[in-house]
Amino acid sequence: MLDTIDAVMAALRDNDARPYGRPRTVTAEELVDAADRFDDTGLRAMALLELMEAYEYDGERSKAPVVFARVLKLWDADRGSFGEWATQQVFWRFKWVATSLLGTPDVPLASVRRWHGEMRDRYRAAGHGLQPYYAQRFHLAAHIGEDVQDAYELWAARPRTELSDCHACEVRAAASHLVRQGDDAAALDAWRPVLSGESTCAEEPHVSHAQALLPLLRQGRLDEARSSHLVGYRFARGKSGLVRSVGQHIEFCALSGNEPRGLEILAENRDLFGVTGDPAGRLDFLTGVEVLIAGLARAGHGALTVSGPPGRSWTVDTLLAHLRTEADALAARFDARNGTPAVGSRRRDRLARRPLLAEPLALGVRAPAAPELAAVPVVPAVPVREVEPEPEDFAALVLRARELQLLGHPDADRLWRRIGERFTAGGEDEVTGAADPDRLGTVGQLRAELAERRAHAALDREDWEEGAAELRGAGDLFEREGLAGRALAARTRALVAVLVGNDSGDDSEGGSDGDVAGPARAVDWAALDAALALADELAAAPGGPALADDDYLVVLQCRAYAAHHELVLALPEPPEEPPAEQAGRFALAVTAYREAAAARGSVRRLTVARQYAADVAARQGRIAEAAEELRTVIAELEQAGQPWHTPRAYGLLGQALLQNGEQAEAVEVLHRALAAAARWADESYPFAATYLMAGHASAHLGDTGAAIRALSEAAGRFDRKGPAGAGDAARTRLQLADLLSTADRPADAVAVLESVLADAAAAGPEDRLFAQARLDLARGLFTLDEYRDSAEEYLRLATALEDWTEDLHLRTMVAAEAAVALALADRWEAAHAARSRALAAQEQWPQTGPVSAMLRQFARLVVQQEGADGLEQALARLAEADAVRERAERAEPDTDAWYLRASVHYERARAYAVADRYEEALTEADLAITAYEAGGERAETPRAEAVRLAALIEGTDLGRTSAARARLAAAVERCRKYGLEEAAEILADLRERLAD
Repeated sequence: MLDTIDAVMAALRDNDARPYGRPRTVTAEELVDAADRFDDTGLRAMALLELMEAYEYDGERSKAPVVFARVLKLWDADRGSFGEWATQQVFWRFKWVATSLLGTPDVPLASVRRWHGEMRDRYRAAGHGLQPYYAQRFHLAAHIGEDVQDAYELWAARPRTELSDCHACEVRAAASHLVRQGDDAAALDAWRPVLSGESTCAEEPHVSHAQALLPLLRQGRLDEARSSHLVGYRFARGKSGLVRSVGQHIEFCALSGNEPRGLEILAENRDLFGVTGDPAGRLDFLTGVEVLIAGLARAGHGALTVSGPPGRSWTVDTLLAHLRTEADALAARFDARNGTPAVGSRRRDRLARRPLLAEPLALGVRAPAAPELAAVPVVPAVPVREVEPEPEDFAALVLRARELQLLGHPDADRLWRRIGERFTAGGEDEVTGAADPDRLGTVGQLRAELAERRAHAALDREDWEEGAAELRGAGDLFEREGLAGRALAARTRALVAVLVGNDSGDDSEGGSDGDVAGPARAVDWAALDAALALADELAAAPGGPALADDDYLVVLQCRAYAAHHELVLALPEPPEEPPAEQAGRFALAVTAYREAAAARGSVRRLTVARQYAADVAARQGRIAEAAEELRTVIAELEQAGQPWHTPRAYGLLGQALLQNGEQAEAVEVLHRALAAAARWADESYPFAATYLMAGHASAHLGDTGAAIRALSEAAGRFDRKGPAGAGDAARTRLQLADLLSTADRPADAVAVLESVLADAAAAGPEDRLFAQARLDLARGLFTLDEYRDSAEEYLRLATALEDWTEDLHLRTMVAAEAAVALALADRWEAAHAARSRALAAQEQWPQTGPVSAMLRQFARLVVQQEGADGLEQALARLAEADAVRERAERAEPDTDAWYLRASVHYERARAYAVADRYEEALTEADLAITAYEAGGERAETPRAEAVRLAALIEGTDLGRTSAARARLAAAVERCRKYGLEEAAEILADLRERLAD
């Protein structure tokens, strides 16, 4: 009931604690009505200021001037009823009104200037400096595009005042001016204290992260651009007051090659189309969206379904028409009001931008929207090579494709795709109308070859069953045309296509980019033996062989591949010997393949045989042998003029070097593999797995930036494989998030983890994977002080753990960590319930460390909030912590419990000190110091902190300065003995202050 002034004030305080958004705004409107029922100027002013703030951060800026007019009326009539905070806010919010008027095209420019004059006069009358007034003059000049530099200098040259925008916001304004001047480098230098987090406010650095995205891209600072997007978008997501920033993040996605991510952000924020109370911000949002949608339209995706204003369905084409109509009209209204073309010109400049990178910037987050876009293979920017031309004559096209296919040249894929398109469109007429149909062969042969290409495409996307079926179909078609050798080769490939295992080192017989896609199948040796017998028979046919050399080698390669697959599955950990049967079969198969390839002069097939042998050697720990073999393979391929086959050999060599701990050389070799595969446009190359290995190697070398780039790229590459790669993508992102956390970039890590969990269904029922992701996310949010969200993740995880039958100790740990998050989120009833669950679980599945930490944290929070009144409850929690430790020591007498004992004494000392019971506090601090002694050298840092606390109590609260300084002197010497210079400096500084 809002029937008293105190009740309304309490409601205002409660509303002020709520997040900005529609619920807070509606409540603020209701509280203004409630305050108006009382003849209390201070109350009514507070309610109006709260409403104005709600409008400011809920995308309703245009309503602010009317509210502030009421505030000014109260101020002029009864300024004595305004408290210190409200008085300061009256002058502060002149700036908000100026921004609102400038951002509303229906407000005449003369009215904006009159308001500036009102602001100047009132500031002068109140004795305030005029720097904020000149800031508004500069914002006006920048908006209309007239006298901008003069206005900037008039503002920037003036000293800051107590009513100036915060330092972070002023840095953003100055940096944005430099961006408009075309000096990205200077802008980013100016932005440094904000983007680094040194200078912050309620909106910074997040708004600056959005504005700096394109300058970072243009300057080639891609790691920083990625981080600014991940961190900045998390803050802006769904916030109507940051509609402009959301548009900038969408534009960034469009210009960094991340269109699917841009569409995902658009879908998440479609409600922002309904934000109309900030016309300037709306125009920027619409324009950012249009950059994305226009780019998709130019790329031929006009019929793609996308998210737009709620209430109807949209395609790229229909949304683009809607955006252009509204945004052009809105820009025209601004220009008409301003009498200059500046707003429309800035919009046109943005729309004229094109992607800034030659390849997509890997962001490390999944974009499930528009999978048809995400699946488009993108070839990294590399030195241009001469690509195989496409002959116009159909017969010449097919003959050249066959030649390239025999060489394994990657351009064969492109030519075969073109053949398929022409044959589908023209049918048999393409064959009969060719210049040399006799050399081309029959229509049936061509159909068989196209079926073979479809099989290869299916195997590349790891659709083993479809690939095998297409190969069998191709075999039947070849058989009908009397091409027995081709039929045998296709059917033999089908026998091994369904074998799921590690990559074989060849693109012809299948392989996996990442983890296996299903259960391993037994090799059908009877069928493979029959295939070999038939191949030998055809090779020895009277009148000449009935199969080509390469078809014979394909049969032998399939046998080698099958033997390799079988042996890899059976290999024990080194140095144990491999099983004799599989090892013997592999040796025979690979030797036969190698000798036949050498006899027929096929360097391509010979090097594949060597790669099989090298791979097995590496898996058995014979790294030097494997590396030597692979280097020979690479040299032979280069010498034979077939460098397009080297990427896989480089990849295997990099893997062997990584396995041998030679990370620096492994990174170099893996990047050679990636560069060569990209240069030759080898679409079947396992880019994702190679980037993953490069990331691991870089992380081992301590090159965190390179590792983050590689893991981000690996995750994106796994995404392109669709559902088959979802599990690998999620696991890669967990590694990426862990790396980001280790690099002290928790906000980046949280963005990656949110991406994993948002698309959990895509990776299948991997409970443990996503449980780990949720745990990491909960802890990351906790690190960011987002305690409410952290608690929600913990509670979701606790629900998931209820079905587990193993690792039940996790229930205890999660309940304990959830309890602390709930307490810090000020949800004490739920926190105590979680504490009770943790204590109950501790009885069955002990996790003494987390449970003790929970109880100590509860004790600290209680006395922080309630002071001396909370002491009894705090001591009860610490007694529970002692009981938990004692039970653990009884269960395991060798338990290293010194830390738990000392930490409880330390927290008890703090609690007594807050309650002004200093003698008991000092006793507990001394007990903590003594308990830490049992921990040896590893306990020196927390022991130094306990000494600091004891000295504060002794010297400051009890007045025993000499004793405290003596204690500190000894502790400083001890810290330096153990190399703890930072701790020594802290203690020495306290000793000096006690002397003063």
